[in-house]
Amino acid sequence: MSRIQTTFTNLANNKRKALIPFITAGDPHPDMTVNLLHALVDSGADMIELGIPFSDPMADGPVIQRASERALANNVGINKTIDLVKDFRKDNEHTPIILMGYANPIEAIGLTNFVGAIKEAGVDGVITVDYPPEESKEFVSLLLKNDIDSIFLLSPTTEDERIKLIISQATGFIYYVSLKGVTGSANIDMEQVSERVNNVRQFTNLPVAVGFGVKDAKTAKEVAAIADAVVIGSRIVLEIEQSNKDDLIGNIKKLMREMKDAIE
Repeated sequence: MSRIQTTFTNLANNKRKALIPFITAGDPHPDMTVNLLHALVDSGADMIELGIPFSDPMADGPVIQRASERALANNVGINKTIDLVKDFRKDNEHTPIILMGYANPIEAIGLTNFVGAIKEAGVDGVITVDYPPEESKEFVSLLLKNDIDSIFLLSPTTEDERIKLIISQATGFIYYVSLKGVTGSANIDMEQVSERVNNVRQFTNLPVAVGFGVKDAKTAKEVAAIADAVVIGSRIVLEIEQSNKDDLIGNIKKLMREMKDAIE
């Protein structure tokens, strides 16, 4: 059983929901990423989604786009991101790490090289935003052979037949995007999200995480009542952007604890 599966099982046994924060590797500086990862765990993260900086992050709103720009300016790309996971694993062997990125950097280094490198680093899952299921079979097969979960996004407009296709290749959990558009772009329609999540559950026993648009503790609590996991990205990245270096870790821990208290 993977770290992701183990975490969800343990949480479900205790009637709890997962808190999954997102940060971009190398933002605000590569020297701070590992400390931020540990701070997230210390303040309640059950898993962490770590963004691979990319020059054209089309699914991401302005906040995370700026984070990618800062990280790229610090010369953090796919290889450095993997190295940062290795550094994190020196002191944490239990918290699942999920890489989120785009196909171009992965294909630039080669699927086999990428999967081998993330396996060695201790990555547990991968979300590749722009790999449709029709083009993912080789990649998914490589991931599964290396006990790495392949996590797919579902949107409010995904039709049932396509949901079935995506779920046939998905492992770990399903990531339901709560709104149309990019990350952090609008308020969530909870009634619609509840309907869509219940619809997804007809086709899979995998846990369902909800993200995009979770901006505060109130929203996190409402999402936790619907889903198995709450993903918080832009709000955390904005806190990183607005915090000075001395206050950054403390501010992130405070924000995380507010979110953790809300979902529990």
